[in-house]
Amino acid sequence: MKIPACTVDGRGDVAVLLLHGIGGGRAIWQGPAGEGGTLHALAQAGWRGVAIDLPGYGDSAAMGAPDLDALVAGVRAVMGTVAASRTVLVGHSMGGMVAQELVARDPSGVDALVLACTSAAFGPPGGDWQARFVAERLAPLDAGQGMAGVAAALVPGMVSPGAAPGSADFARSVMARVPEATYRSALRAIVAFDRREALARIAVPTLLIAGEHDRTAPAAVMQRMAARIPGAAFVTLADAGHIANVEQPAAFDAALLDFLQTRFEPRR
Repeated sequence: MKIPACTVDGRGDVAVLLLHGIGGGRAIWQGPAGEGGTLHALAQAGWRGVAIDLPGYGDSAAMGAPDLDALVAGVRAVMGTVAASRTVLVGHSMGGMVAQELVARDPSGVDALVLACTSAAFGPPGGDWQARFVAERLAPLDAGQGMAGVAAALVPGMVSPGAAPGSADFARSVMARVPEATYRSALRAIVAFDRREALARIAVPTLLIAGEHDRTAPAAVMQRMAARIPGAAFVTLADAGHIANVEQPAAFDAALLDFLQTRFEPRR
């Protein structure tokens, strides 16, 4: 099995694996300059950050269609190569679903979870919301506008009303680089995602991070999700939408680091 491409920063013995969303890639954790963001913040604080290109994204070869099986297998493959005393999964949006799926199937090797701007199921029951979600995201592709068209259409509605132009530009640039086939397959993979029944069985320290203005994974929905996970912590980031780690990087990183520091002591 090919190991997904990763960028590693830091030498701490606690590895923090960063899993991106459906329109992302490991670059989303590195900031616009490619050498900052959450990945660098972790290293500066004594942790080992590992930003992953999930299968089919960026420099990672596809492992068949990027369904949940392949995405989980890709994360497991990285976990198997990381020589760390403990491992934390940090999943944004789709990455949070991958993290939940991995733990629901087999929690071994996972010592903590951070679920950001995500949910335990793909939308409310009934199917109408799901149908609209998929139609909106495929319309630019079906019109021949490519992933740049998807990014131009979707990112403005994903960020908070007062988001800095630079954060939206960065998110668009990352999304535009996602292969169209990967995006289509990943979208199909998460439509049926539903791990609500597994929340009560999560037995590791867990933090949920919501964006105040997130309409994809609303804060109220995430708070109810947190209430079903034993001992879970929950925080809402002000002036943040769905891409909270890009819109409010300082607040996002502070919440993540505070969670880690209260549960683990980094050893450089």
